[in-house]
Amino acid sequence: MSNTETRPAEVRCAAGPHTQPPAQVEVLSARSVPLGGQRGMAVRRTLPQRARSLIGAWCFADHYGPDDVSSTGGMDVAPHPHTGLQTVSWLFSGEIEHRDSLGTRALVRPGELNLMTGGHGISHSEVSTAGTTVLHGVQLWVALPAAHRHTASAFQHHVPHPVPLRGGEARVFLGSLAGDSSPVPTFTPLLGAEITLEPHAATTLAVDPDFEHGVLVDTGEITLAGQALGPAALGYLRPGSATATLTNTAGTPARLLLLGGTPFGEEIVMWWNFIGASHDDIARARTDWAAGRRFGEVEGYDGDPLPAPPLPNATLKPRSRPS
Repeated sequence: MSNTETRPAEVRCAAGPHTQPPAQVEVLSARSVPLGGQRGMAVRRTLPQRARSLIGAWCFADHYGPDDVSSTGGMDVAPHPHTGLQTVSWLFSGEIEHRDSLGTRALVRPGELNLMTGGHGISHSEVSTAGTTVLHGVQLWVALPAAHRHTASAFQHHVPHPVPLRGGEARVFLGSLAGDSSPVPTFTPLLGAEITLEPHAATTLAVDPDFEHGVLVDTGEITLAGQALGPAALGYLRPGSATATLTNTAGTPARLLLLGGTPFGEEIVMWWNFIGASHDDIARARTDWAAGRRFGEVEGYDGDPLPAPPLPNATLKPRSRPS
């Protein structure tokens, strides 16, 4: 998915202190962003924001739906570029056709991981299929560390199987949780899992104490370490906890994503669909996209590629992580 904002925020991220106070949950609220124009499908964006830019290497989170595509037209994101990151597509309902400049044509379906590595440069399009009536899911980005920022582009697909939990189940699409591990390799230690909980159920999960974690609530009323989280909220739990207790306080089933990773120990600049180490990295990527270099072509999309918005009239500067 592209960040289609006409004035995308500049984000600089730096490592914070590793000495942490006792566990507490920081609640990050989402803001609504129209995808593809003011009349397009709205998404709820929780990362990045001023309060926090990353959770581990997770640097972008859009949560959308349930969206009636007969009213909004669904998702139609024209070919656009990416550098220095990976895109993670995860659906709850509906279907999206992915095409990229590697020649990949794949369908994103509920419960199936589609992971695209941008690295030095890739372009892709995303369009909900004709048979989709309700579109519902998340789009996530992972920042690549400097040693792998210019790695070759790639595409991977994985179908995780359900893992039973007390009061629910999990699908682990990246990393390890509840005795299950994803075979998809990552460039930094990461966790990504969908968790469903029965009404009024609680489950305690063993988690890596070196990880910071985020809980993105889709449905239900969740408490994390005693903090209430409603739908679309993202709860942040700093490193230091060896367990995470999740409780569904609602009388209906709940669904959430559990994201985690070691604190990202590098400064990055993120603007539009690019991640780099500096303003110059971003400016070069934008120039290359405008000139038709570096990112290849997406075949089979009916329409023109997305133009890059103009760069701001100031040097893009990173923002420090909260301490």
